[in-house]
Amino acid sequence: QVQLVESGGGLVQAGGSLRLSCAASRRTFSSLTMGWFRQAPGKEREFVSAISWSGGNTNYADSVKGRFTISRDNAKNTGYLQMNSLTPEDTAVYYCAADFGDVARFRYSYALNYWGKGTLVTVSS
Repeated sequence: QVQLVESGGGLVQAGGSLRLSCAASRRTFSSLTMGWFRQAPGKEREFVSAISWSGGNTNYADSVKGRFTISRDNAKNTGYLQMNSLTPEDTAVYYCAADFGDVARFRYSYALNYWGKGTLVTVSS
């Protein structure tokens, strides 16, 4: 079992930046693909980004491409989401998830084995 804990959320003004972290409880994390999802109030959860176990393959939702950067440090069992040029539309609870498989799977399925409990990001206008 891998436990994931997100951190780094908070309140930021439009145009600002935040860096989210996802800390994993086991070294198994280094073998797993990792992704970020978000759920805005009244909306369904949506894919944001994913990164392969090696970090060599990434995928982004069109809405965040060019503004968000996903990365990971397997030595620290931690994944990151650097979010720049934030807009109020980015306001949501952000979740990290992990599982075996390629990054494309994260774009099209929420049936993933490991999920964190989320961290709230609020962007004010």
